[in-house]
Amino acid sequence: MDVPLCLLTRPEAQSRALAAELPGIDVLIAPILRIEPLEFDPAVVADAPGFVFTSANAVPNAGAARGRAALCVGAQTAEAARAAGFSVIIGPGDADGLLPMLDGRENWLHLHGRHRARELPVPGLAVYDQKAQPLSSAARSAITGIRPLLLPVFSPRSAELLSEAVAKATAPITVIAISDRAASAYAGPSHRRFVVPHPDRAAMVQAILSQSGTERTGLRWVERERGAR
Repeated sequence: MDVPLCLLTRPEAQSRALAAELPGIDVLIAPILRIEPLEFDPAVVADAPGFVFTSANAVPNAGAARGRAALCVGAQTAEAARAAGFSVIIGPGDADGLLPMLDGRENWLHLHGRHRARELPVPGLAVYDQKAQPLSSAARSAITGIRPLLLPVFSPRSAELLSEAVAKATAPITVIAISDRAASAYAGPSHRRFVVPHPDRAAMVQAILSQSGTERTGLRWVERERGAR
């Protein structure tokens, strides 16, 4: 049985951090998007009583923490916010799960990207963009090869971009999605698709290890039809 290659398509820094948690796994880093700052009114950020972060990419745009509180979608985002000096409240891992935690925090500011999976019932401000970029030549060669690929999908935005990028794939692809939203947004070819049991990086790492044959873990089987879309 061929050992699969794990194709990491998150922005460079995030892909490298993920690769470091995958010892013994063959990985190919090929970002399909890059993070670019947007112009915004810094006074709006400075006056915010607290923040809602649904991505670690938003944290550098929040200015001086000054001990202010930050409601973070999950552990990875919380790590970034805590390192920046915010008083962190950790959410359950996805934006939907944050909703009951927003009671009494209706005036907190949600800093987010231009493309967001869900609008929250608090003021929002786009502070960065997730710019599409073509996959590397090495990634394109892997997609049109015969070696099995593991394709982690971390957001609906990346799922949409990947759907087009791998449309002509000949390699058997196993899609590992962080959420139902990400899984639904992926319209590309797949041999198998899974949604991890908890929407965070730790669960994605466990799933990649499982599908590479390194470790077993519980995954929700979405479909198993070669070429299914």
